[in-house]
Amino acid sequence: MPEVDVRLERVTKEFGDTVAVDDLSVDITEGEFFSMLGPSGCGKTTTLRMIGGFEDPTYGTVYLGGRDVTDDPPYRRDVNTVFQSYALFPHLNVFDNVAFGLRRKKVGKEEIQRRVQEVMHLVDLRGFGERKPGQMSGGQQQRVALARALVNSPKVLLLDEPLGALDLKLRKQMQLELKRIQQEVGITFIYVTHDQEEAMTMSDRLAVMRRGRIEQLGEPEEVYDNPATEFVAGFLGASNLLDGEIGSHQDGITTIKLSTGSTVLVPSDRMPPDVETQVKVGVRPEKITIRNDSEDLPAGYNSVSGLLRVATYIGVSHQYKIDGPGGTELTVYVQNLGAVTPPAPGEKVSLAWRPEHTFVVKPSASLSEEEEEE
Repeated sequence: MPEVDVRLERVTKEFGDTVAVDDLSVDITEGEFFSMLGPSGCGKTTTLRMIGGFEDPTYGTVYLGGRDVTDDPPYRRDVNTVFQSYALFPHLNVFDNVAFGLRRKKVGKEEIQRRVQEVMHLVDLRGFGERKPGQMSGGQQQRVALARALVNSPKVLLLDEPLGALDLKLRKQMQLELKRIQQEVGITFIYVTHDQEEAMTMSDRLAVMRRGRIEQLGEPEEVYDNPATEFVAGFLGASNLLDGEIGSHQDGITTIKLSTGSTVLVPSDRMPPDVETQVKVGVRPEKITIRNDSEDLPAGYNSVSGLLRVATYIGVSHQYKIDGPGGTELTVYVQNLGAVTPPAPGEKVSLAWRPEHTFVVKPSASLSEEEEEE
């Protein structure tokens, strides 16, 4: 079983009257790609900075490799950090930027040459050693920053929104590159982002954070398919949520009465353990089948009716916005298979999905303005 590389034990960080991180505990295992995901102000970057030693916890303990490093400065922690700003030395060429930390440690010249060449090969920068940062693209500069951090062979690599300055196409490319590099070197990566797709693409596990606490922690697929709260359901991907009230339980199936009077069925083992009577019933957009209101629905499916307002074609799929029951707006994604004529705006439609694709969460407290902007 992998050892714990990073342990945060009841860590709190206060800035005056503001609690940025609130009694947070988490274990991150050796060789894991772990992401902290959440809206602005949720505490993810502050948590990363406490792991790196750039911020001191107000309370709690930080462990690296089983050692208490809470009071250690950054240079005494076996971690390196990659920032969004790259922080390269503009007057040094790429080789000297990457070698900078090794030279400060008085590593021998031949060893520096070997290690720099190895890491530049790893990040696909062979032949770039003589270039200055100003002669390189944003993606290439990000690779230099990554190489400079990896050349020191840290036990843990901290990445603070390192792809945020790149354009969309390059960012997607670098997501795959980062995952490849992490798997090759086997170092624990702790990654901070507000980009849900980025976290889903790369992470072995992710923590969705809100207001200084971890709202849900788990593997991406588990958190996406089985969100624990209304906030997680809405933040990690698109989600359709309807107000409901728990009804009967029979033969492993729970009936939930929607506020509009219709009912949906949910496997009882998908019900949250501490849920009360009033709930939110959810289904992801890609799990829904959309049909003309006059067509028959698949037997045993949950369904609701609505009016199609917006139909958007984006190549790989059609995306629909539907005025659903009780004034809700529902979203549906349908893969573009070209087999049927898609419905048009203004048509009445029925939305159907399998009961096992339904999830149930407790209603959350209202979002802050910052969370809504995300």
